Amino acid sequence: VQLQASGGGLVRAGGSLRLSCAVSGNFASIGVVAWYRQVPGNQRELVASSFTGGETYVADSVKGRFTISRDNGANTVFLKMGFLKSEDTATYYCQATAWNRDEYWGQGTLVTVSS
Repeated sequence: VQLQASGGGLVRAGGSLRLSCAVSGNFASIGVVAWYRQVPGNQRELVASSFTGGETYVADSVKGRFTISRDNGANTVFLKMGFLKSEDTATYYCQATAWNRDEYWGQGTLVTVSS
């Protein structure tokens, strides 16, 4: 299983971006795909999760502004980010957990929000 994250960039505060996480390999082996973010010097923070059964989780810090969705046909999970704030600036990583608990990480994609 390999993950390819994309969609980061520079955006003004109040703007929006959509991140994509394309999963290649055995997508059926994956139980959950999540987005994390990390600022240098800080721990990696869980932002949102998408479960195979359709359930989603969104962290309180971004609830109401970020949504997570998936296109199972395209093996892709999206993180739609709106009303961006400067504190959302971070490197965003997608992560997948297989049913056997194996974890996979994609490379990060940098989101920079200018105030």
